[in-house]
Amino acid sequence: MTTPAEYYPRDRTWHPPALTPDYKTSVARSPRLPLISLQNSVSEITGPVFGHGDIDPLDRDLIHNYARPGEAAIGQRIILHGRVLDENARPVPNTLVEIWQANAGGRYRHRKDTYLAPIDPNFGGCGRTLTDETGYYYFRTIKPGAYPWRNWVNNWRPAHIHVSVFGAAFAQRLITQCYFEGDPLIRHCPIVQTIPDPRAIEQLTAALDLNATIPLDTIAYRFDIVLRGRRSTLFENRLEGN
Repeated sequence: MTTPAEYYPRDRTWHPPALTPDYKTSVARSPRLPLISLQNSVSEITGPVFGHGDIDPLDRDLIHNYARPGEAAIGQRIILHGRVLDENARPVPNTLVEIWQANAGGRYRHRKDTYLAPIDPNFGGCGRTLTDETGYYYFRTIKPGAYPWRNWVNNWRPAHIHVSVFGAAFAQRLITQCYFEGDPLIRHCPIVQTIPDPRAIEQLTAALDLNATIPLDTIAYRFDIVLRGRRSTLFENRLEGN
């Protein structure tokens, strides 16, 4: 039997470069010098941590967790679900997963978002949950809308959900974005197109999952998150390597 490798080196054809001029803000944000790895202190790697008692079941239901009593968020109801796995497909249990997103019209509940789409008074746009013993998680939410952004003259962000995964402590945090199968805007988005390998883009795309769909109620999409390895999910705040 083959023993899995202890360490998987970064595949530099898999991750995008930090500087990608077609994504205009990367010009100002990207480093010009080699990055320095800093050792975490004991306090950073041991806490704070979450337990199941800290998470309310309604936290993962974005359709209702901000809504007034008896009301619900407006939009196409979806389930986003999957597993958090390590590089050898082993489950990562008791991991805090958070999401945030625009509403069905493509607008965030944020004071600096001035897009002309209306605010949904019953949609807050964020949720959280813990993975179970098999690494499984799920959220009930609405499918976010596309929205324009000031990159070039006519750039639009495809529908997407931001995903944050915490490790054993707050210093161990990874952030990525989840897109949706069949969205024609994916291939036109300058941010997505910084990724050189089409297989990596596919891994950031949630697949339609009719087996998990609730008839006459909610469409399901599956999005598995792989934390490390040669084919790990891309994390936007860890471009130096997972």
